[in-house]
Amino acid sequence: MAKGFRDLVAWQRAMALVLEVYKVTHGFPREEVFGLSSQLRRAAVSVPSNIAEGQGRSTRGEFAHFLGHARGSLAEVETQLEIAKGLGLIKHEDFEKLMKLVSETGRPLLGLTDAIRRRSTSNQQPATSNPARPAQ
Repeated sequence: MAKGFRDLVAWQRAMALVLEVYKVTHGFPREEVFGLSSQLRRAAVSVPSNIAEGQGRSTRGEFAHFLGHARGSLAEVETQLEIAKGLGLIKHEDFEKLMKLVSETGRPLLGLTDAIRRRSTSNQQPATSNPARPAQ
């Protein structure tokens, strides 16, 4: 297991996504500063922030809960990028690059979520039962 949130691949990729979102939205029209630009930035920042907060919590269940928030924020980013593309606010190559980063963030995030849930589930099974042997 990772020593801290900075060691998590999902967090590292989410940070790369945030930096790229900030670069791209810097070029949005001024009237979008408090609109789509701000919303997209907040959603992007929420992804690594929730991963970090969850990893800092005391239980796996709490960690999984915050990873769910991170996944939701990642879906927001994807949706908002589609809106920006539809409005012509983002260049095709920037859109493609960002969508690739969304995908590259989503894969390890989903894997981490699944791993945390599997560990939580396996720890909840009774230690005395042996499913290979029928009860006598």
